[in-house]
Amino acid sequence: MKAIAIRRYGGPEVVEYLDLPDPKVGPDSVLVEVRAAGVNPVDWKVREGALDGLLDAHFPLVMGWDAAGVVRAVGGGVTEFAPGDEVYGYVRKDTVEHGTYAELVAAPVRTLARKPAALDWARSGGLPLAGLTALQGLRALRVKAGDTVLVHAAAGGVGHLAVQIAAARGARVIGTAGARNHDYLRGLGAEPVAHGEGLAERVRALAPDGVDAALDLVGGGALDVSAALVADPSRIASVADYRVRALGGHYVWVRPDAAGLAELAALADEGRLTVTVASTFPLAQAGSAQALSAEGRTRGKIVLLVD
Repeated sequence: MKAIAIRRYGGPEVVEYLDLPDPKVGPDSVLVEVRAAGVNPVDWKVREGALDGLLDAHFPLVMGWDAAGVVRAVGGGVTEFAPGDEVYGYVRKDTVEHGTYAELVAAPVRTLARKPAALDWARSGGLPLAGLTALQGLRALRVKAGDTVLVHAAAGGVGHLAVQIAAARGARVIGTAGARNHDYLRGLGAEPVAHGEGLAERVRALAPDGVDAALDLVGGGALDVSAALVADPSRIASVADYRVRALGGHYVWVRPDAAGLAELAALADEGRLTVTVASTFPLAQAGSAQALSAEGRTRGKIVLLVD
């Protein structure tokens, strides 16, 4: 199979388009023909070795944890899926080696759900990691109807999904973004505010008593603003700043979750959740896709398309 892999940690120059053996399929896994693979900031962080202290890596290392595709074969113990099923998943395993930037991936059934019928391959491929991050963050915050929720970086890959999920739960959403994304956020159901200095005051102008919960996707000053605006620190969650735990909040490291993927798919099929795809690249241009991701300025998701 063709795959994007690295033989050592480093910058974009270490990314290679290689011929590698097809993956082995274990008893509780399925072999997926990948049609689309989401590009996430964690991918280029893996490439640089930033997660080497957390996860064992083996080279050549195929990058990527997001995939949408068609089941080609199933392991002997699999009853959940059959060849021909359209699936999507957050295919993170215990080691980093057999990722989703490839024509084929062997995916444990615990990492997969049926693809949303309402979303095309690109949108489905961009949804799993970011969608589960948003969903698990909002779960930690116990977001419910009537809450006012602050989402930092609300126009980004995770943020634009968190806005929609919170709104689907009946919450009022205030989202931070640059001015060029304010109309976009309004279209998703959020009230936009400019990020940067003076953010707390701008949020209080919209919510004089503060907000009920805050999802921090930035870290640093965004977490500090959240602490100033949320009365109950257990209703602050961050994916970017470990200091949130010292405040009494939640640090979110997204986990594979088949039930969560099914919930996201149901929201999409009900018309309450969509995925904004900022750019698509062919698999062979994964290095360029990662470079764009590293700039951190895209609206929505970057996705690799696999022929």
